[in-house]
Amino acid sequence: MSFHKYILNYCFSGKPDKPLILFLHGFMGNIHEFDEAISLLTDEFYCLNIDLPGHGKTNILDDDCYKMPQIADALINLLDELQIERCFLVGYSMGGRLALYLTLKFPQRFHKIILESASPGLASDKERLERVKRDEQIARKLARSIQRDDFRKFLDNWYNQQIFGNIKNHPHFEQMIENRLQNNPVKLAKSLRLMGTGIQPSLWDKLKENKIPILLLVGENDKKFVEINRKMIAVNHLCELQIVDNAAHNIHLEQTSVYVRNIQDFF
Repeated sequence: MSFHKYILNYCFSGKPDKPLILFLHGFMGNIHEFDEAISLLTDEFYCLNIDLPGHGKTNILDDDCYKMPQIADALINLLDELQIERCFLVGYSMGGRLALYLTLKFPQRFHKIILESASPGLASDKERLERVKRDEQIARKLARSIQRDDFRKFLDNWYNQQIFGNIKNHPHFEQMIENRLQNNPVKLAKSLRLMGTGIQPSLWDKLKENKIPILLLVGENDKKFVEINRKMIAVNHLCELQIVDNAAHNIHLEQTSVYVRNIQDFF
């Protein structure tokens, strides 16, 4: 689907007569991010997956198209083109930050929202500047990892981060890595530079005004995001927090059945 500077790659799963869920994947993911969870939802929901800019097979014609406000507008244009007036929305990590932006800017388009391991961004200028510097270092490493072996080493190091817990021991970890390897590291670096946590607009103040029910999912072993999400429920009474046992940042992989049950119950 093309909207001037975007050629968005997307796919549907499930039954068209069922309620629709728009899924937004995390950094280095693609339209296959939620495959296992969606396979358990297709009797009850119609699921729309999109390769976000810099990921998968989506192509864009201008670097500005990597920025959150522009991506949000492109997604709303896609919903319009597909004649989807309102839907449910699920976002993971980077996709969760984008989902929150969509919720706050286009509240009339969504029934309810689930944010997995997400945040409203960073509140202070100092925090954002420090994060931009750190993301730039990571982006440079990514952009140099154009050979498959180098990219694989980058991914191995990436998933050593504390927020991912014991994900490397998961039986589906290698399949997840294989999906990540389908991406272009140079485009991923652009995504990090232009839509990373440091560069995105802070949504903390706008979150106070939210009027849509939001379920916040965080893994008990992802201490950083447990703290962030506890602050979020203190800011807005329509945010509900569910801490998932035996999971870290990637709940939909580590605890798929619990993840699916939360979607079924909340939606």
